[in-house]
Amino acid sequence: MSTVGRRGASSPRELTRVGDRLSFVYLERCTVHRDSNAITAEDADGITHIPSATIGTLLLGPGTRVTHQAMALLGESGAGVAWVGEHGVRYYAGGRALTRSSGLIEAQATAWANRRIRLDVARAMYRLRFPGEDTAGRTRQDLLGMEGSRLRDCYKRESLRTGVPWRRREYNRDDFSAGDAPNQAITAAAQCMYGVSHSVVAALGCSPGLGFVHSGHERSFVMDVADFYRTEIAIPVAFDAAAEGEEDVATRTRRMLRDHINRTGLLDRCVRDIKDLLGYDGTRDTAEANGTPQDRVTLQSDGDRHVESGRNYGDEIIW
Repeated sequence: MSTVGRRGASSPRELTRVGDRLSFVYLERCTVHRDSNAITAEDADGITHIPSATIGTLLLGPGTRVTHQAMALLGESGAGVAWVGEHGVRYYAGGRALTRSSGLIEAQATAWANRRIRLDVARAMYRLRFPGEDTAGRTRQDLLGMEGSRLRDCYKRESLRTGVPWRRREYNRDDFSAGDAPNQAITAAAQCMYGVSHSVVAALGCSPGLGFVHSGHERSFVMDVADFYRTEIAIPVAFDAAAEGEEDVATRTRRMLRDHINRTGLLDRCVRDIKDLLGYDGTRDTAEANGTPQDRVTLQSDGDRHVESGRNYGDEIIW
């Protein structure tokens, strides 16, 4: 049976093979370095080797130090890197993932800049989140009301399924431990999904800030994408983790969520969902020569034509 360790490294052109990777790896209180093509995590218990091509997103928690060589390797392999708070429940900064095509970000910007199309994409996002719902002609207020109702129903349903008592959603940004077990688990699951979504958005070359439902934040589109799978994946996994006890619920949630994401191939699905929502057919993706990704830069001419760069067009007529 094929394993992650036996698979060849994915190239930037092979975006759908992002599913070959672990969705995320969370590290804390260690030094992250490089050994050949592996990332090493060294702490008091020793050194752990992690092949860089298997990482979707590396989440660096408190007490971590990362070397320049490690970051260079992560950049070359197209892994996302995010600096997060304890338990992974705060996002501080992110490293740039490898991407060579502007095709998807241009499709995203085109859809976002047109208010009618932007609302159409938002409606499509809600249809993706709540299959069977008719969102045709719905206003944004209608969509928000629908979301609130579906989330309340989801919390009640998962509480009944797992036997975990549920009162209401509570999140104290300054005191994670203030919430009860299910609330801690839901918060941890949500932050993990943000990290996973951010890695896919960056790998595809989309803009994290151009959201269709969320707005005004540098990660609006990341939040949009993470919400696709909130009621289907994040919340059920959080209640499953809470059902096993209150101790270390955030750690247990991360592990259960990671296992579920890898088992179900969510990253591949996320790539397809983003492309479908933006109506992108991949025609602008980076070309390959002899299996090696090639940078392709064009110049824009009249009539939305693109001509090859690196030439002097002073004496030529471009139609």
